[in-house]
Amino acid sequence: MTTFDDRESQFEAEFAHDAALQFKVHARRDKLVGLWAAKILGLEGAQAEAFAKEVVIADLEEPGDEDVFRKLRGALNEAPRPVSDEEIRTQMADLMGEAKRQIREAIE
Repeated sequence: MTTFDDRESQFEAEFAHDAALQFKVHARRDKLVGLWAAKILGLEGAQAEAFAKEVVIADLEEPGDEDVFRKLRGALNEAPRPVSDEEIRTQMADLMGEAKRQIREAIE
């Protein structure tokens, strides 16, 4: 192999690793935001975990975060207290930071 081939392989490996990490971070964020919404909905234990899994699965529908937002918005329309779009988006952003921290700690 030439040096160019070695570099290309290294870049491909780094890209694959970064993509896998991003997937894990998004999945963790989706679970965390799902658990946050479940609490508002009054779900606990297995029901809360099941709802959080539904949120994770919803993120696979299309690129970006709008599929997760729609899932949360639809569910939280039935919440015992009003939840604004801004509150949902703020939680999604805040919990992205928490998800990154958790994943970073898990791989160290």
